[in-house]
Amino acid sequence: MSASHNPDRQHSLHLSLTGARLKRHADYQRAYAASRKRQSPSMSWFLAPRQAADADAGTPAGPRVGLTAGKVLGKAHERNRIKRRMREALRRHVELLPQGCDLILHPRRAVLTIKFAKLEAEIVRILQEARAEAARIAPAQLPRSAGAKPAL
Repeated sequence: MSASHNPDRQHSLHLSLTGARLKRHADYQRAYAASRKRQSPSMSWFLAPRQAADADAGTPAGPRVGLTAGKVLGKAHERNRIKRRMREALRRHVELLPQGCDLILHPRRAVLTIKFAKLEAEIVRILQEARAEAARIAPAQLPRSAGAKPAL
């Protein structure tokens, strides 16, 4: 069956990262300060819960993702190719982004040469780990109700 006849496949082809991207330097800095670095074979990543003040500032409360590619990764055309490959893998699995969190990915130079299927599988694994981590930290971030007594 071709993609044009399968509505589920066609819908997934049109998802984008437009509203789910970190854009401001201050957002990156806040996410770095609120998280710890995690490693995977071809990249490192940071996961930070969104602050209530961020949601009130007019930004959507959904998940956001940021990519960085410093000059150490190579020339501009190589860095751009790394980012294009990572954006495409993320776009295909945008539904796996952890809700209420900011995720920043730092690729290594290996992302330039590994097979796309392997890159995509690694990004899916990172997104699943990030969702599990977000689920663990979400209850700690929720404010206690006024009448609730602390557990002993």
